[in-house]
Amino acid sequence: MSLSNSIAKMILELLEQDGYTEIQRNELAQTLGCVPSQINYVISSRFTPEQGYIVESRRGGGGYIRISRVSVDRDVTLMHIINTVGQALPEQTCRAYVTNLLYSNVLDDRTAKMLLAATSDKCYRMLEQSERDKVRASVLKQLLLSIM
Repeated sequence: MSLSNSIAKMILELLEQDGYTEIQRNELAQTLGCVPSQINYVISSRFTPEQGYIVESRRGGGGYIRISRVSVDRDVTLMHIINTVGQALPEQTCRAYVTNLLYSNVLDDRTAKMLLAATSDKCYRMLEQSERDKVRASVLKQLLLSIM
């Protein structure tokens, strides 16, 4: 397992306890044997609002980083994503949306797998990339509307 995956796994385990966690970057870095900037990288790339997290930080000697999982109504969550998607959607961003819905228990495992399959680049390989992203956005929106 890569260092980034280890950091993310540890943060996710802390989040599971209360739905939020407060970490001190330097202490976590020492525990995991990495540099503090690696912690920053993982937080900024894997704990984003698009993935269902709120990250707050307080600088200084007693500073901390607070990470919270956003929990809202299922239909509100689905409508937020439908309205956020826009006219084009890269596969990686689509995967992040679906994964977030799965982790938030908005989708079950089977539905998430079907959404990922239906929005995969493999389904649209006969199209140019820009067209793939447009079709993927439309397909994801329609599928999410159908499960509301």
